[in-house]
Amino acid sequence: MELSIGEASKLTNLSISKLRYYDEHGLIPSLKRTSSGLRKFDETSLESIRLIECLKNSGMKLKEIKQFMDWCAEGDSTLQDRLNMFKQQEINVLTQIQDLQSTLNLIRFKQWYYETAVNDHTDQFVKNMKYEDMPKEIQKLYDELHKKS
Repeated sequence: MELSIGEASKLTNLSISKLRYYDEHGLIPSLKRTSSGLRKFDETSLESIRLIECLKNSGMKLKEIKQFMDWCAEGDSTLQDRLNMFKQQEINVLTQIQDLQSTLNLIRFKQWYYETAVNDHTDQFVKNMKYEDMPKEIQKLYDELHKKS
């Protein structure tokens, strides 16, 4: 299977200009060209694109992704480097998940706060509420939001 850049764009939901950018920066080493210079995407190049997008979504910079692609091209001598990179990226993603969970906890707490204030037509009641009077699930969110790091 060989796809044109337009077909690859539709399949990956990425713009043609983004696919060209990736190619021009050496991020898709398996990409082939026709004799007239047209890009042809095969399953290997599509897999590279999926990996690029995954790593980008995990917060990795294109420069670091390029380093990974270079290591792949170098062969087995860089296996440990590649493994180390993925181990570090796992740590980075787990940290992001933890940060997002804290953000979600704050959003949920504020939703409760404002739902309670709307029901009472004032936020004075909520502001003056004692911790013990909060619902248990809200106490738990409050504790998470105020724990000492």
